[in-house]
Amino acid sequence: MQLKEKLPRVPRVGMRNIKTALAAALCALGYYFWGRSPAFACIGAIFSMGSDLENSKLNGGNRFFGTLIGGLIGMGMFRIHLIFYPEGGITWLLIPLVFIGTVLLIVLCQMFWVGGVQPGGVVLCIVLFNTPVESYVTYSLARILDTGIGVLAGLVVNSCFPGGFTFHWMERLIQGKRANK
Repeated sequence: MQLKEKLPRVPRVGMRNIKTALAAALCALGYYFWGRSPAFACIGAIFSMGSDLENSKLNGGNRFFGTLIGGLIGMGMFRIHLIFYPEGGITWLLIPLVFIGTVLLIVLCQMFWVGGVQPGGVVLCIVLFNTPVESYVTYSLARILDTGIGVLAGLVVNSCFPGGFTFHWMERLIQGKRANK
């Protein structure tokens, strides 16, 4: 067996990879000047990138509307928790609250944006189980805002560099380099 047969094929870096990285980097750059962590904006940008603009709208919509619905439900459920446990913490009450919150999340996502259940569930659980009492509202709102900014960055990059144009441009560039050899 030859060495070449043992090595896995290394995928090429395509234009979608470049657009995804560009959208995330633009978020990081903007947040650098804003003095805030770009983590959730970058995640939103990466999640929103699709093979074309329509796919990006679907992926970005899933992420944004899921985060919006999950964040709002999480704030409401956490507020109920604080009525009974003002100091916060992990308590038995969070069990029925996560159950009720998840049911509400699924119903609302079925009504408004079906693909939002998974990202919404992530935000719901983080707000309920991992957010300090003093910052659950600001955390939720910041998460919604940051995700929206990231999704918007992904949509802008994908609309500025549509798949067909950029892939053909890259192919012509690569073919031109091969012809010059």
